[in-house]
Amino acid sequence: MSHFKAPPKKNLGQHFLADRSYIDRIVMAVNPKPGDRLVEIGPGQGAITFPLLRKHGELTVIEFDRDLITPLMEASEGVGRLTIIHKDVLQVDFSKLAGDEGPLRLVGNLPYNISSPILFHALEHAGAVRDMHFMLQKEVVDRMAADPGSKVYGRLSVMLQAYCTVTSLFDVPPGAFRPPPKVDSAVVRLVPKPAAEIGIADPALFERVVRDAFGQRRKTLRNALSQVCTGADIEAAGLRPDARAEQLAVADFVRLAQFLGSLPPADRPA
Repeated sequence: MSHFKAPPKKNLGQHFLADRSYIDRIVMAVNPKPGDRLVEIGPGQGAITFPLLRKHGELTVIEFDRDLITPLMEASEGVGRLTIIHKDVLQVDFSKLAGDEGPLRLVGNLPYNISSPILFHALEHAGAVRDMHFMLQKEVVDRMAADPGSKVYGRLSVMLQAYCTVTSLFDVPPGAFRPPPKVDSAVVRLVPKPAAEIGIADPALFERVVRDAFGQRRKTLRNALSQVCTGADIEAAGLRPDARAEQLAVADFVRLAQFLGSLPPADRPA
């Protein structure tokens, strides 16, 4: 084992993965191939970093905690080529990082306190990302992969599934971490869809429709979307104004946003 001991920092939401069997399962799920450009978010003590580095030979990691930089570099000697970006991941431009060398494969045990912002940040650069394998709170993974009609189907489900194929792979119990978190975790795979398949001409309008629709879950679409469109618009898009957001499939939200975007400028949402 190349990873080192460092006390987890509570303020950074650090829980380090320590169970070898789950580490192996994550590496197998990623299954790096020659030429892949692997980028790990938050390597921590290197539990996933070094098995990936041994298997693949090179890896870029993004680490915010200054105290982990030197130990990571030292532990990587003789294992493979490790490049460390010392930055807040939300400040990293993945498109720029990918450059002309091909899309990135993102991996990470994401800090639970900022997992959603990281997911949305990665989505903004989906064109530069081939796939993502993240470990998150199980409750978040359940929401990400939820189907319409489910209690946990919501804004996160629709926004991620509109742009990616989302697959929940396996659960990870608290005992696999040091210190053990108070919640179960799960590993999820996200594969960005080709732009042509997504079919969203105006991402900002789509996001607004989804956000407003789920803003007050008990409301019908007609009421929840009153700032964005009329009941007649909803009907014209082929949907029922008296339906609730959680009854709509992802494709329904895409269709509604596309319809609203096609209206004459005077009739479009402000």
